[in-house]
Amino acid sequence: MVGEKEEGRGQRETLERGVQCAVAEQDLKAKEAELKAKEAELARREQEIKRKEDAISRAGIKLEVKNWPSCLPIIHHDVANDIPIHLQRMQYVAFSTLLGLVLCLVWNLFTMLVGCFNGQGPAILFLAIIYVICGIPGAYILWYRPLYRAMRTDNALKFGWFFLSYMVHIGFCIYASVAPPFVLAGHSLTGFFPALYFIGDHHMLGILYFVGFGLFCAESLLSIYVIQQVLMYFRGSGKAAEARREAARSTVMAAL
Repeated sequence: MVGEKEEGRGQRETLERGVQCAVAEQDLKAKEAELKAKEAELARREQEIKRKEDAISRAGIKLEVKNWPSCLPIIHHDVANDIPIHLQRMQYVAFSTLLGLVLCLVWNLFTMLVGCFNGQGPAILFLAIIYVICGIPGAYILWYRPLYRAMRTDNALKFGWFFLSYMVHIGFCIYASVAPPFVLAGHSLTGFFPALYFIGDHHMLGILYFVGFGLFCAESLLSIYVIQQVLMYFRGSGKAAEARREAARSTVMAAL
């Protein structure tokens, strides 16, 4: 009897091990099938993405991935890959005027902050904050990005928009470097006239204004150089005639 019980127990254990092996094999096959399904889905998605990228490439559309500045990307800026090699130097110089404007406006804000602590009132600080908030994004949107896209696509109309906006930029820089005592009340710009006004009674504040005056002068001169270079390329490449034809075509289409 004891032998029969042990034999029966051994058979049950063998059967249980067989069932466990069968279940484990089924689970393994199920996981393998699941992995294969996921691999097939990933391959399908990769093919779909590649198809879309190829379609975009054939359509001549370039994706603009935000990559600048590298620490906190907020804009797309890749001159080496986007701009033709013979225009890259011009684009870099134009970009330096954008950075120069940022420096000018930030220094102007710092000077107004010092002036506010020296009894000049909060109005000049408020105006300096407005210059920074409106001037820096406005410069990028209104003239630097149009120039970047004009250089990349060789579009005549984008060049035209750049010229209009950049002339306003140059006018502001020249006005800021002089800062005559009209149009904008107070001394909210670090120009020549406010620097002369403060250099006697507030020597340190006057020096800050003179530094700002120098920055705005340098920005004005460099900006004039940029617009001259872009204009020379625009005329020499025949884009001026193309822009006139595009304007005439748009006028005719609007009339029709």
